[in-house]
Amino acid sequence: MNAFAIGGDWVGQVIDGRFPLLEWLGGSGTRGTFLTELDGPGSQKATLKLFSAPVQAEDRLSGWKAMADLSHVNLVRILLFGRAEIDGVPLVYVVTEFAEEVLSQIIPERPLTVDETRQMLEPVLDALSYVHAKGFVHGHLKPSNILVVENEVKLSADGLIVAGAQGSEISSTDVHNAPEAATGPMQPSADIWSLGVTVVEALTQNLPVRDVANGAAPTVPSLPKPFAEIAHACLILDAARRAGLSDVRAMLEGRPKPTLLPTKPATDLDAAGMLTEPKARGKISVVPLIIGVVVLVIIAIGLAMRSHKTNTAGLETETTQQAPPAEPDSKGPSSAVPASAAPSSAIPSSSVPGSENASATTSGTAKGDVVHRDVPDVPPSASATVQGKVTVAVRVSVDATGAVHDAEFTTHGPSAYFARLAMESARKWTFKPPQTNGHATPSTWVLRYQFRRSGADVTPQQTNP
Repeated sequence: MNAFAIGGDWVGQVIDGRFPLLEWLGGSGTRGTFLTELDGPGSQKATLKLFSAPVQAEDRLSGWKAMADLSHVNLVRILLFGRAEIDGVPLVYVVTEFAEEVLSQIIPERPLTVDETRQMLEPVLDALSYVHAKGFVHGHLKPSNILVVENEVKLSADGLIVAGAQGSEISSTDVHNAPEAATGPMQPSADIWSLGVTVVEALTQNLPVRDVANGAAPTVPSLPKPFAEIAHACLILDAARRAGLSDVRAMLEGRPKPTLLPTKPATDLDAAGMLTEPKARGKISVVPLIIGVVVLVIIAIGLAMRSHKTNTAGLETETTQQAPPAEPDSKGPSSAVPASAAPSSAIPSSSVPGSENASATTSGTAKGDVVHRDVPDVPPSASATVQGKVTVAVRVSVDATGAVHDAEFTTHGPSAYFARLAMESARKWTFKPPQTNGHATPSTWVLRYQFRRSGADVTPQQTNP
């Protein structure tokens, strides 16, 4: 076996005497990615990446050591790393969290929806903000490095580059990479370019087209708002003019782009509202300030008094509505007693109309049951995009007839596609309603969906009563 033959035929090998290579996940040449387990058969799944480039071994190991200290909910955690050897081939390896889904596996099957793109982009922005603040550039932002781990969208973190350093193995022909990345030092603006390419690819299943010979910016296809604006702002050839992460976030949230404030010295306004030169320190008149403070105090007192009157009037109206004065009967005013003054034990609950339900809640209740269950029929092409499992939980409100009349997510999961399948399925369920004192009552259930490559399954749980 030579140093340039890492591939699927390595499945079955054991790395460092403890990590079995269980499944080939991808790679080529001097690198490969495998499924492994952390502590023997049936233990936690993990991803193991192998590299057989001995020249860069020390750089990789020192880099992984620095990256393992990073901690963010949207970064894939580095669990272990070290050296190994198989059939005389020197290797270095890194073990990371296992991803249930990879964006690069979903896009060939279908484009992301607008909601899915937003759900993908928000955590990616959070992760990049953290990485940049720590002095790193991601340097490899593309769909193959956007992952879903335990229902969280995460960025890979085992290939980060120190900001200002030269990026290694940055291809100038890969449109995901910023034009300056292959020849110049890596800067955060390179990640912004990659973000724009990824947005276009996720929504269209195609990369933006760039005519390198003419030196023109990539052609951005028609995209829904606000992603067209985001893509254009990210894919500017001049790195200094590209959007920043705060700009992208503002566009995503529909806020105006931040504008830079002028750097001129502080100025004052004259009586006409015109800018004047700054006044000398110590010569600012305090009289206008005092008058202004007094006016503000008077306004505040007026508002407070108005608010007090309004609240008092509202309270009086509410009190009048809740406890109207009782009219005297033939026995005179002394016999008129407000209902609220009567002790609760004065009137047996059984004699009050409509009290059956109130008393029933304190008695035994027979649990409900499922009459008809619906399991989503997931197309094989969609199931093939799942690694591990995708969990979606839906809370359904069931009326006294056993029909679902309302549904909401308690766990949406990372994929709008599978969430939609779960919600459509949940509304089709019917139930045998629980019984209280022999009467059917409404109930609440949580339906927990789990989507795997092998198919979908649902576990129902009655939560109320």
